[in-house]
Amino acid sequence: MTNSATNTPCLRSLAFADVPAPDFADVCVISIPHSAQPLNPDPAYWAKAVFNPHTAPRWVQLLFGVRQAAVRLIGVPPAGADVFRVGEVVGDEALISADDVHLDFRCGVGIDVEARLLRVTTVVRLKGKRGRVYFAPVSLFHGPVTRAMARHAVRRTI
Repeated sequence: MTNSATNTPCLRSLAFADVPAPDFADVCVISIPHSAQPLNPDPAYWAKAVFNPHTAPRWVQLLFGVRQAAVRLIGVPPAGADVFRVGEVVGDEALISADDVHLDFRCGVGIDVEARLLRVTTVVRLKGKRGRVYFAPVSLFHGPVTRAMARHAVRRTI
């Protein structure tokens, strides 16, 4: 499918399959330099590289630690070790899914080998007041954190 106005591919993601009308959506696209040879075409590899808590930038690890402690104050369980586990891979995209008492989260991590682009698509459906309270501060940090994690994953491959 292409955008007829620009003749460019439209952004599609597995992340929208279960959450077609999200309360929050974000797409982060990172260019992969040509010095990264050969480029791994496996989207699961890239999803694991982006969401590896042990290799994330230190400031992101610190924010995740704060999140784990703070969520208890609003009755949200801390995230489990497998919260960013790849659930399925379809074509050039890996899907991470997590449903909890406060929100449903989907993240599609796609790799376009030819264009040398890494794409992280996040969609969130909030559940009630607890979800809105939780996601208000998270939404402020989501973009910078996602970009930092994706850039860091790319830098580790080159």
